[in-house]
Amino acid sequence: MFLILGPALNLLAGFFWQNDTQGITAGTIIVLSTACWLIGLIGLFERLRPSTPRYVAVGLPVTVFGAIGGVAYGVQSIHEGLFAVSHADAVERLGEHPFAAYAVYWTCGPLFPLSLFVLGLVLAKVRVAPLPVGVMVSLGAVVFPLSRVTREASVAHLADLFLLLPFLYLGLRSMWRSPGVPGPQRHRDAVDS
Repeated sequence: MFLILGPALNLLAGFFWQNDTQGITAGTIIVLSTACWLIGLIGLFERLRPSTPRYVAVGLPVTVFGAIGGVAYGVQSIHEGLFAVSHADAVERLGEHPFAAYAVYWTCGPLFPLSLFVLGLVLAKVRVAPLPVGVMVSLGAVVFPLSRVTREASVAHLADLFLLLPFLYLGLRSMWRSPGVPGPQRHRDAVDS
């Protein structure tokens, strides 16, 4: 369910964007979305562990740090609204604090779409999901940050929808899976448990 809620809430947040900032409501939804993403992705990584233990050992921590960046961007949007600061001014002020800027925003922030990009490749490579699902996750991970740079709500909606579709598939498949899949098929259906 969390694999669906994360991208669905992210899509919903885009409908609350304001002219020069995402705003308080969108920022709040982004924070909640990131929490849901993280819960769902941790579960997905655990189901991938038997077939790709080295990937999970690296990918899971990268995803967690990426989620910290996602939360930071959501909180930044909340603060922009609370203190009546435009997004451009907030980014400029962030430059006055290079440790925070680089540690949380410019490093952790890009890790989330990067982790989704690699996840899509892994899903496609180990065939635990149909090839188009893995490809859509990777492509969505590329389009997602581009949509945030433009600050165009319509572009963000398309990017969010592009990520929602494969995770909707993975989440529904996970909820409908029958328990006790034996043997090698278990690895093929790892995302189903």
